[in-house]
Amino acid sequence: MVVEKQQQQQHKKTKRFALFLATCDSEFVKKAYGGYFNVFVSTFGDEGEQWDLFRVVDGDFPGDDDLDSYDGFIISGSPHDAFADADWIVKLCSLCQKLDEMKKKVLGICFGHQIITRVKGGKIGRSRQGQDMGLRTITIAKDNEKLGLYFGDEVPASLAIVKCHQDEVLELPDSATVLASSEVCQVEMFSIGDHLLCIQGHPEYNKEILFEIVDRVVNMKLMEQEFADKAKSTMETAQPDKDLWQKLCKNFLKGQI
Repeated sequence: MVVEKQQQQQHKKTKRFALFLATCDSEFVKKAYGGYFNVFVSTFGDEGEQWDLFRVVDGDFPGDDDLDSYDGFIISGSPHDAFADADWIVKLCSLCQKLDEMKKKVLGICFGHQIITRVKGGKIGRSRQGQDMGLRTITIAKDNEKLGLYFGDEVPASLAIVKCHQDEVLELPDSATVLASSEVCQVEMFSIGDHLLCIQGHPEYNKEILFEIVDRVVNMKLMEQEFADKAKSTMETAQPDKDLWQKLCKNFLKGQI
């Protein structure tokens, strides 16, 4: 009876996830979605789960003693360089090392993808073909057993995703397996073991978020208008494969196969 009761309690245990937010909320995102946290939870969360926000860009981190209580973590994108040595970036790298040692599930997106590369001994730097913004189609690796588990059925040959980055993975960690690539980026997605999944694009982004970022970057004189117009034109008649990205990421984080 005691064993049965413990099993019931474990079965009812609320799944707990944390978002490490490495960027500040824009005024648009705050007004439209209530902040990036809500964008992530609406994309990757499910009813009955607990999601916690840590604004790591502002130095907000969980305590080491609390890490084991989480089922998974997401590291967001950021306008900052993952190869920089700001205090909060160095601290984030140290935290990721601990999560890796604990074999905790970590989903790295864009900046997060690059941070995990850095932590695991790979090399990151400016993108070989320059800044990439817009909707892109990436090629999914064939005959990968892990992808078969994550997608649950037929693995797509390619997926559309919103891209927004000026840095990339230049050299993979020795332990990494490439899961997707493209003409402009050799490492669009990779995994390490069963606990680290890294994506260069943004599964959580939509057309409105991309357009607002593009306009903001143009206003800051960090992008030419012609480049911005080309980025926007990629989404005039096409959309990202958001449902498939959700399926992939949720199955990775939560083992819902």
